Amino acid sequence: MLLTSTDTLEKKNILHYYGIVTGESLLGANVYKDLFSGIRDVVEGNTSKYEKELQEARKHAVSIMQKKAKEKGANAIIGLKISYDNLGGTMGNTILITAYGTAVKYE
Repeated sequence: MLLTSTDTLEKKNILHYYGIVTGESLLGANVYKDLFSGIRDVVEGNTSKYEKELQEARKHAVSIMQKKAKEKGANAIIGLKISYDNLGGTMGNTILITAYGTAVKYE
C-alpha cells in the first residue's frame, strides 16, 4: 500500500476517494522507570527501550489504518498524519498514537 503525507499522487490518477481511515495504539509509560532507563541508555549510547516501544506502537497504528483502507478497496493513503497525545495516568502516562489519512484507489 502506498502511503504519502501529500494530498495528491504525482503522475497517478486517483479513481476513488473512500474517506478518512484511522489507526490507534496506546503506549503506557511509567515516568520513574523510564527516567532511569533513559539516563542509562543515553550514557551507554543505546536507543532507549521506551523509544523502541514508541516506534512499535506507531507501526501498529499505521498497520491498523492500512488494514481498514484495504477493507474499503483502497491501494493508497494520502494526507497521512501521525499524532501523539498524552492521556495522563497514575504514576505515569499513557500516550495515544493516532495515524490517519484519506484512503484512495489509484491506477
